[in-house]
Amino acid sequence: MNEHTYKQFDAEMEEIRSGVMAMGGLVETQLGRAIGALKQPDLDQIDAVASDEQVINQMQVNIDQQCSQIIAKRQPAAIDLRMVLTTVKIVNELERIGDEIKKIAYKAHEMLRPERLSSVRFHEITRAAELAEDNLRLALDSFARLDVSAAAEVVSNDEAIDAAFLAILRQLISYMMEDPRTITPALEIVFIAKGIERIGDHAKNIAENVVHVVKGKDVRHATAEEIRAEVAE
Repeated sequence: MNEHTYKQFDAEMEEIRSGVMAMGGLVETQLGRAIGALKQPDLDQIDAVASDEQVINQMQVNIDQQCSQIIAKRQPAAIDLRMVLTTVKIVNELERIGDEIKKIAYKAHEMLRPERLSSVRFHEITRAAELAEDNLRLALDSFARLDVSAAAEVVSNDEAIDAAFLAILRQLISYMMEDPRTITPALEIVFIAKGIERIGDHAKNIAENVVHVVKGKDVRHATAEEIRAEVAE
């Protein structure tokens, strides 16, 4: 590409990057509303989550089209091509996070709330959701700044989200064994907890894609230690 084409490419990529960050910001807002619905079910919040999810879907379609046009017109190579392809992957992760958030919000409204399970509902679940929220924010920041150190931190943090999910699962199994009447509401909470764990996984995937675009190495199946070592090189 000549200098003029490079400038056009940079401008187009900046527009796409801004679109990704806007999409990420909306997903963060959506997650905040879902966490609010976990603490105190609110039909207005739940309806807003559903409405946001439709906007997020359209954002994904628009950004995918922009990326396809850049590949067709500019024929980028090396790190430029990796950046375009990584953007497509990241918006896909964000769209899937939006899907999980919508499910969580609806389940938060529908689930039964016996007193015995209130401590799990209001403390462990919301704590896990807030961990996922923080990690999503850090993953988006790592993409905005192409910061591989922050990306490696996201991967490490995901272990805490996984641990929180397993702790919730063990606690709920204990409730169900002690009192079969808690089985139905406990399973609802398991569904929500699994959605939160998946959000953590998608944030981790975003971070791994940041490492790929910067370092040129696919780390999707690497351990957290291996990713930290790759980032340190």
